[in-house]
Amino acid sequence: MEQHKNLLQMRGIVKRFGKVAALSGVNLEVREGEVHALVGENGAGKSTLMNVLSGIYPYGTYEGDIIFDGEKCAFKNIKDSEKKGIVIIHQELALVPFLSIAENMFLGNERTSKISGKIMDWPRTYQRARELLDLVGLDEDPRTLIKDLGVGKQQLVEIAKAISKNVRLLILDEPTASLNEVDSKKLLDLIARFRDQGMTSIIISHKLNEISYIANSITVIRDGATIETLDNSNHDVPESRIISGMVGRALTDRFPKRTTKPSDEVLMEVRDWNVGNPLIPGRKTCDGISIEIRRGEVVGMSGLMGAGRTEFARSVFGRSYGNYISGQVFLKGKEVQLRTVGQCIENGVAYVTEDRKGDGLVLMDSIVDNTTLANLNRVSSYGIIDKDAELRDAQELRQDLNTKCVSVRQEVGALSGGNQQKVLLAKWIYAKPDVLILDEPTRGIDVGAKYEIYCLINKLVEQGKGVMMISSELPEILGMCDRVYVMNEGRIVAEMPKEKASQESIMAAILNSNKPVGKEARA
Repeated sequence: MEQHKNLLQMRGIVKRFGKVAALSGVNLEVREGEVHALVGENGAGKSTLMNVLSGIYPYGTYEGDIIFDGEKCAFKNIKDSEKKGIVIIHQELALVPFLSIAENMFLGNERTSKISGKIMDWPRTYQRARELLDLVGLDEDPRTLIKDLGVGKQQLVEIAKAISKNVRLLILDEPTASLNEVDSKKLLDLIARFRDQGMTSIIISHKLNEISYIANSITVIRDGATIETLDNSNHDVPESRIISGMVGRALTDRFPKRTTKPSDEVLMEVRDWNVGNPLIPGRKTCDGISIEIRRGEVVGMSGLMGAGRTEFARSVFGRSYGNYISGQVFLKGKEVQLRTVGQCIENGVAYVTEDRKGDGLVLMDSIVDNTTLANLNRVSSYGIIDKDAELRDAQELRQDLNTKCVSVRQEVGALSGGNQQKVLLAKWIYAKPDVLILDEPTRGIDVGAKYEIYCLINKLVEQGKGVMMISSELPEILGMCDRVYVMNEGRIVAEMPKEKASQESIMAAILNSNKPVGKEARA
């Protein structure tokens, strides 16, 4: 790669929260016209460093220097950094669902009449929005509401919004965390195209295959300090090399080996499951789904975004669509009615949501309160909670899952993403289920925390539980699952044992599916 001057230098950055140092003298250099990856475990300080750079943590609240394009900067707020052309796109998109694409794109940066300066110039707004959408390859009417777009398209709107601010340095925090592999590849190729046109980007991601694919340089941060910067201009840095820098040791096997094999006993069977779409009469989000989960087995559910995997899981767990559901559920051979979350818990079924912050955890409550929430009967009598027993049980699960926290009385919202995920898993393990449905259980967490969760899944199935894992990461499906169902457009289009499952066979099943496949015709 042709050498370019440094566009950004961050020198000796120290950021403290009370007595805790989140950053301890971090150094970062980013060349002009490159994609620079920032990697590290959850809690390593990556997002904190970017919040310092973008002015979210203003000058004076940290130590060290920021030099951008040769000039020392002291950003007091995010507007100051944007004036320099530094724009950050957070993992949780900052879009207003009930405003249009154009309104979101210019929110706080409105296109007003040249005459009055106070009245919106809608023709100019829509024209510029259309131009920006064309740049990012999004074929949508600028008047379309954000709520009517999928996550992948919303991500493109965020990038178009950033470009509207004359961006020179684009910061993307986990841009593909909610995307499937097809949409992720499209987004990465878009970033590469902007790089070729001279834009500089910093990307934070836990998907190391994407880092290897897109990044020209890789800086590793561990425990709030810079460990090293790797040259990836030839895209030849092995993932194992990145991992060893992140976790401080070699991780020879991304997926732990399991010592037991599934039994033939079916713990849970779902037959001919149908879920109607309440917004579109006659349309189904789940169409005639039939699956089995056996004792001691990890069953994978693969498919593209919008295939209906989450809708299936939530509907079985009694959480969505109400009367638009039909079908049968059998637990250990006996038909059961799972019409509420309470009935699911009573019958030994748990669902770990993909949205831990929105649906899974009470962020303002402690680890203790969240851990026991799904099964308070274990620590209460006559409606009175035994606080000592609750504290003891929460501490045991914290130790079992290796959750990093000050104490189990700490607010969950103050934990890193990986540790929040462990609390969410602890909550449902505490409910003592026989069947766990895990919806994107490792989304947005680092490779070390992923490995710990994989070990936990193995431990659960070795105890005789059954697990269904929904994941958009095909390597995770292939590395963890004994059997794989492939879902597309609300239907099961293939079922294959681990030995026959591959990225090619799964994608072929999706792309070639035009109608439901009978069980006898499945791979």
